Amino acid sequence: MSESTQARPTTGTAEAKERAARAADELKTRTGADAFDAVVILGSGWAEAADTLGSSDAELDVTELPGFVAPTAAGHYATLRSVRIGTKRAAVFCGRTHLYEEHDPMRIVHAVRTGVAAGASVAVLTGAAGSLRADFAVGQPIVVRDHINLTATSPLSGPDFVDLTEAYSPRLRTAVHEADPSLAEGVYASLLGPQFQTPSELAMLRVAGADLVGRSFALETIAAVEMGAEVLGMSVVSNDAIGSVFEPFDSLKALDVVQQRAQRLGELLGAALQRA
Repeated sequence: MSESTQARPTTGTAEAKERAARAADELKTRTGADAFDAVVILGSGWAEAADTLGSSDAELDVTELPGFVAPTAAGHYATLRSVRIGTKRAAVFCGRTHLYEEHDPMRIVHAVRTGVAAGASVAVLTGAAGSLRADFAVGQPIVVRDHINLTATSPLSGPDFVDLTEAYSPRLRTAVHEADPSLAEGVYASLLGPQFQTPSELAMLRVAGADLVGRSFALETIAAVEMGAEVLGMSVVSNDAIGSVFEPFDSLKALDVVQQRAQRLGELLGAALQRA
């Protein structure tokens, strides 16, 4: 079995970076790119945003690159595109892997590390999340201004002390607000999953300052910041997390909420990246 199809866990930050460097070299070879300016991770339901983000000039399956495995969650795909956004080039991953898919933290952040190793100074993370606020409507895109990492893990190993004071770049948040001044901001709580939260857990998260709850973002952000990239996070409210206490959660309905808005969201991200 080739390295690209194995789910063999990595053992530390240095090894993970070496693997990302190999994948970055292969990515540039396959796409003909000298380097990338941004890496974009499209979360649940966001895949069609790749169609309106910019002009695609190359496409491949991520499993063709060293260290990658295909996503298994609904709404995530193994497609990787090289996309022109104005004068910039982005490596766009049309899906991500999660901790609940039985991958270790180093595997979860491999796409982000690969993009940064290929030259990206900007990492754009997208996804879907439950809302913990009454003033956040289902279908509303929210700019992530901070996160609470409740996964009890990290993509770093050893004495690697990374300052996360401004993990979500103020400069990039300004750029996306310039593209759409109506956007609200919120704090994203990252949990392990795959189960959803109990009513008491949701109440605790709200008291702790969380506005959104999901199962991504935090580890990828940590890895990107550690490698020197700026991070822009955006999540679509796929469901009312508090309301789900009274009404059973419908995963297909939540996914559809994001898919219906994906192409418009791609235009928004493209406009923000051209300003960045």
